[in-house]
Formats: sequence, C-alpha cells, structure tokens
Amino acid sequence: MVSILGACSKNETSKNDTNASKSEENKDNKSKDTTTSKKEKFKIVMVAKHEGIPWFDDMRLGVNDFGEKYADLVEAKQIAPEGGDPAKQVQMVEDLIAQGVDAIIVVPNDPQSMKPVLQKAKDKGIITISHEATNLTDVVDYDIEAFKNEDFGRLMFENLATAMEGKGKFVAMVGGLTMQTHMEWYNAGMEYLAENYPEMEAVSDQPYEDKNDDTIARDKALEILKAYPDIKGFVGTSVSSGSNFAAVLKEKNRKDVAVVSLGIPSVSSAYINEGYMNHAQCWRPADVGYASCAAALKILQGDTIDNDTNLEAPGYENIVIDEEKKIIYGDAPMILKEGQYEDGNYPF
Repeated sequence: MVSILGACSKNETSKNDTNASKSEENKDNKSKDTTTSKKEKFKIVMVAKHEGIPWFDDMRLGVNDFGEKYADLVEAKQIAPEGGDPAKQVQMVEDLIAQGVDAIIVVPNDPQSMKPVLQKAKDKGIITISHEATNLTDVVDYDIEAFKNEDFGRLMFENLATAMEGKGKFVAMVGGLTMQTHMEWYNAGMEYLAENYPEMEAVSDQPYEDKNDDTIARDKALEILKAYPDIKGFVGTSVSSGSNFAAVLKEKNRKDVAVVSLGIPSVSSAYINEGYMNHAQCWRPADVGYASCAAALKILQGDTIDNDTNLEAPGYENIVIDEEKKIIYGDAPMILKEGQYEDGNYPF
C-alpha cells in the first residue's frame, strides 16, 4: 500500500509538474505571440504642417479612420509642429527615424529644409511619402497630390479674372514663399493672367505671406486695404488669407473687392453666402490623409502601385501616376458654392 501510495504521489507530482511546465510554456508562448503581434504592426506617421488649424484637424480624421479600419495591420497617427515651424517639423521627422517607424508621410512647410532628413529616413529603409511637395520626389517613394497644381492655380486665378471682369489691380497672398504648392498655384495663375488678361495688374512683384496664421493674415489685410484703397481683387492660397480678408471687408461693409481663395466649408461658406467672398476652392484633407496612408501600407506589403490603383478615398479610387516623377495624382478638387451648406452641416 505504501508503495502504491508512493507511486500515486509520484505520478501526481510528475503530472502537476508537467501541467505547471506546460502552463508556463503556454504563458511564454502567449507573451511571445503578443510581442510578435505588436512588432508585426506597421507604424505609419503623418507629419502635417501645422498643429491646431481646421485643415490639418480634418487631415487627422482621415489618418485616424485609416488606422481604425486597418487596426490589425497598422498603428497610424498624425503629428505636427505648433506654429508651423519648419525646423520643429524637421526635428519631428528626426525623432521618428530614431524610433524606427515603418513609414513617414510629410506635408512640409519648407520642402528644401526637409530634404536631407527624408533622405536619411530613406537610407534607413523607412517608406517616405510627401504631399504638397512635388520637388521632393528624389528623396521619397512617392509624392501624392489631389490634382495637378498648375490646373488648380489656373482655376483659382480664372475665377479672380471673372469676378474682376478682367481688369484692375489686385493683391495676392500665400501661406509662405517656401511653400511649394502655394507658389505653384500662384505662378501658374499669374502666368494664366499674363496670357489672357493683360489689363489685370498685381500691386507687388511677389505675394504677401501670412504663415497660415489668422492674426498675421488679418493684419496684412488691414495693411493692404490702407496701402491700396483702389484694388479690385484679392487672391489667397491659404484659408487664413481669404477668410480674414473677407472678414475685414465685412467689417468695413465693402463688397467692391473680389475675393478668391483656398477655403474650407466651415470657414468660407458664410462669406460666400453673404457676398464678401466670390469663390473658394479646396480638396478634402481627410481624404488625402487616408489615401497617403493607404499608399504607404501597399508599399510596406510589397504591393504594386500603378495607374487605376484604388487608394480607397473619394477622388483617389483611380489614381494616375507620373512614373518618371513618382507623383500620384488624384482627381479631387472641391468648389465651394453659395447656399451649399445652409444647414450648417459642414464636412470640415
């Protein structure tokens, strides 16, 4: 009996030891699986121009939507510098390189200052995508645009000419002289006016800048109207420029200056409806934020991106690629019209 009990005890101990060993092994495996799972998620980060302004708040929605849809595959987020500081933006990219993220998408304040750090990211094997920076294609995998910038600029200045009846003095303002897209719109528009409307005259050789800042834009608007009381038109390539110029005209009860600008529905619609802004155009930031992340994921997964690839956002379902320049074009311009959002239900 003692022998039998001893054997049973021995067997039970052995069984318990085996179960405990298996339990520890399962725990270790589970821990390893969890760690592996976390490592397998691609980290995609959008580095936008400016923190805390409606345009890039909307872009964050698209990035977050993408992250939620593909939560099993990616961790996607957006960051941006306060005040749109180019140096801070470069440092953010440096930090992401140090963190070893898988893809960096950037909307640069100053493409030239961003170039060396994006080359560094590319050398580290990080996927790099730009937006509003077609001159960065030698250091990124792709630049993605909502449309061809020349077409967008001509459309803006064509509407200015129509509102001014093709003659008179006007003022132009950009977010910054280093902002490539703003300058491409401005240069294409000025070229269009020179070819088609010789009686229209810009009051300065280069545009004013507002740094995408409402306070600066308002101060510039007051300065311009004081210096050039006889101007007939104003064109702005930033949301701040057009909305603040329209706001100052409203305060002065002036509807004799045609205002054409980049705009967003929640800011520009009221001025359009009240007659202080003649035309506003844009594209949906959330959509390009989503499409940029979709392009990054495809590259990370080894998929081919070519003409007609669907990046799953409105206007980017059938993209067109300039393979030589490595630019992805969507077809996503958005024109804001009078009475379009009378219910106040703005998309952004």
